[in-house]
Amino acid sequence: MKYTSRLPLLLLIASILSGFSNSYAQSKLISLNEQWKFSKDQTSAEKPSSGLNWQNLSIPHTWNAEDVIDDTPGYYRGTGWYKRKLKLDVSLKNKEVFLVFYGVNQEAEVYVNGKSAGKHIGGYTGFTVPVSRLLNHQDDEIQVRVTNQFNEDIAPLTADFTFFGGIYRNVDLLITEPVHFARNDHGSNPGIYMTTPEVSEGKARVQVKSLIENASAAAEKVQVQNELIDQQGLVIATAFTDLVIPAGQTITAVQEFKNISSPHLWSPENPYLYRIISKIITRKTNRTLDQVSSPLGFRWFRFDAEKGFFLNGQPLKLIGASRHQDYMGMGNAVPDVLQLRDVELLKKMGGNFLRVAHYPQDPQILEACDRLGILASVEIPVVNTITESAAFTQNCKQMQQEMIRQNFNHPSVVIWAYMNEILLRPKFADDKIRQAVYFKHIVELAQTLDSLTRKEDPSRYTMIANHGAFDSYHKIGLTKIPMIVGWNLYSGWYSGNIADFGQFLDRHHQELADKPMLVTEYGADADPRIRSFSPVRFDKSLEYAIRFNQVYLNDIIKRPFVSGAMVWNLADFNSETREETMPHINNKGLLTLGREPKDSYFLYQAYLLHKPFLKIASAAWKNRTGIAGSARLFATQPVQVMTNMKTAELFLNGKSLGMKEAVDHVCVWQVPFVNGLNKLRAAAENSTDELETDFKLQPFNLTDGLVPFDEVNILMGAKRFYINETTHQIWMPDQPYRKGGWGYIGGEAYKGTNNRMSYGSDKNILDTDQDPVYQTQQVGIKQFRFDVPDGEYELCLHFAELTGGAAKESLAYNLDNNHQKEEVKQRIFSVYINGETFLENLNLAADYGYTTAVKKKTRVTVSGGKGISLDFKAINGIPVLNALQLRKIY
Repeated sequence: MKYTSRLPLLLLIASILSGFSNSYAQSKLISLNEQWKFSKDQTSAEKPSSGLNWQNLSIPHTWNAEDVIDDTPGYYRGTGWYKRKLKLDVSLKNKEVFLVFYGVNQEAEVYVNGKSAGKHIGGYTGFTVPVSRLLNHQDDEIQVRVTNQFNEDIAPLTADFTFFGGIYRNVDLLITEPVHFARNDHGSNPGIYMTTPEVSEGKARVQVKSLIENASAAAEKVQVQNELIDQQGLVIATAFTDLVIPAGQTITAVQEFKNISSPHLWSPENPYLYRIISKIITRKTNRTLDQVSSPLGFRWFRFDAEKGFFLNGQPLKLIGASRHQDYMGMGNAVPDVLQLRDVELLKKMGGNFLRVAHYPQDPQILEACDRLGILASVEIPVVNTITESAAFTQNCKQMQQEMIRQNFNHPSVVIWAYMNEILLRPKFADDKIRQAVYFKHIVELAQTLDSLTRKEDPSRYTMIANHGAFDSYHKIGLTKIPMIVGWNLYSGWYSGNIADFGQFLDRHHQELADKPMLVTEYGADADPRIRSFSPVRFDKSLEYAIRFNQVYLNDIIKRPFVSGAMVWNLADFNSETREETMPHINNKGLLTLGREPKDSYFLYQAYLLHKPFLKIASAAWKNRTGIAGSARLFATQPVQVMTNMKTAELFLNGKSLGMKEAVDHVCVWQVPFVNGLNKLRAAAENSTDELETDFKLQPFNLTDGLVPFDEVNILMGAKRFYINETTHQIWMPDQPYRKGGWGYIGGEAYKGTNNRMSYGSDKNILDTDQDPVYQTQQVGIKQFRFDVPDGEYELCLHFAELTGGAAKESLAYNLDNNHQKEEVKQRIFSVYINGETFLENLNLAADYGYTTAVKKKTRVTVSGGKGISLDFKAINGIPVLNALQLRKIY
């Protein structure tokens, strides 16, 4: 091997020209995303069943984009077939042809002209299939059999996310010369692995290991050349080695760049990337047979159990988010531009870390992290539980190797992980002796994967992410195996109190003083349609999520031994088994499933951004409602402003409401909203933000005419507002009856059968997509009154039987669930309006079914100053009312 650290000028120019030209490179990568046909097929045969109904489509594709969001439990987990024609020129007969798949969930077999070309197990890593020997170069046909059916030998077995089926990432056609960089080393494309054994501000060293394959029938003399190129296109160094590649063999070439002086260091503030241009040149004609470009970032890092994370010798608190890959209306078949936007939104938030969870994701995600300066961890989907079989272990090892080798060259990656909350719901709970054996097998698998990872890549750290059962993980030894312990902590959400979070961090520091730690998950659901002025745990309000994240961020930032934390999650994601206010969606994201920012996203910008930041928190709450004060023409409600400045000023319709000091990056004003359009403007130093809010003022007294009444939408048994984004209707909390106004008489708010629900139900309400309207109710209500003036009104009552129905398995994450068996009682009642029968012998469960939306509308004529009185008369059991609406017609 020969090496030069600086090139003469003429050689430098020639090298730059060849490095930027593709005319010499014989490998071609061509998209195969178009012109596919697809059909579901329940069989597992080697060819599609006859009579299938084929549909035309493009890749990426999943067959679960729709059935995971309907009200029918479960989703299709079976077999699907994809096929397309492939027309290749006969001149390619002497080339090597591959099909490159970047993600197929979860088992795939590829056929070419009816013959099997290759198989792959695992839905989240790529694989490359050589097909040259099966092509006839006329009318070739590719067929791919895919299944996402449950297989006890393939992770993940269970998880709080959906296992979408299909070819959901891009597909490429790769054409190379017979001599080329190996494309099938555990899916690595290509087989080039770069390390930086030595990096400092003064100098660096690079090692490049290349796998070169000769698929021809004769030995080939080649030169393997690597060029290190900076961002200006200058060749910093070059290395070349002459080799003889025997026929039909793959050999390894190792080259080094030594003494790279004063390297530009890669960091979140300055993600400087070099490139390594790798070439294979035939010695016969000096022609380039293959050429590949790889990113290279010079950085060094370490995790310290006492002082946290250091990058390039400087302390750096890692704060960011985890990411799932699905998107609203698309499942996991997401186009490139939207995937890249996720990383851009994380950077815009001020985050510097991405936990790629709970599986390897599209290669473009880490490419974006490299480019934008986002550090990352990547993990395989061993989630919740394992299977104690040799096949399961082997598949996990394969996934780990594929993950590492396919993502080896990304400077953004600093951690490889391999388990998540593996003791969350352990098997054999009723047989402690058998459970001990199960735990032993978990530990053995963890040790196997950890040892494999350290051997594959000694330069990075290993990690397991555990849920908050400290004693369980520590007792069986899982806290000792990885280099870093990650904790998924939800104190104040799924379990305990919010103050327990900081205490847990301190306990780790005391009992695992030599073990670096990350908070790998924390978060609270925030349904963007729900607001509250008295937020409580599990009300799904944005206000509770804001306070939750303030506490957690404060505790994380002030403890130097906490290396970093990843909020769960960057964006909402699909979880088909979830119910709650937005069924089938986990709402803990800082962004919605369609990537609209929530108030919590603005909070993180206030905490993390270094440039001045100011944002009115309720930017999406553009329609409000509230009751005017007594003899007043306004309703006072709080408005939050997120900022990283010390103070801010708020203006309403041009009038200052005063200066406020930011407490935990939030300023709060009590704003007197008037009926109609309200213009808010926040100002701090040279920053401003504006918001126009359309306010529907409700009269304090329905008859005095000070504020006219036209309509109201009321949630019974609730302390939260609900925004119907489709109709733009605002639902407000109920209140006890007050003379001259409206309200209920008698009863109490419904409380579910588990401790985590502060009120209401978390069940999926059928026949509606407005679940929060029906998930709270007043139980035992006797009367509801509206002291409205005479006129014609439309009245609508909403009911749902919340107790009973099919037993629902509680989410494993509800750690203090204490679910009680529901006591189903007969409930029959009648409803009268101003003494006249409206609903007689109403039996919600028998007449409509459990957890089913029932809507009853009528017109009411009010005369004689009587207003509207609703009376609920029990016949058997006690009456309920979930919500009601009143609208004045004239």
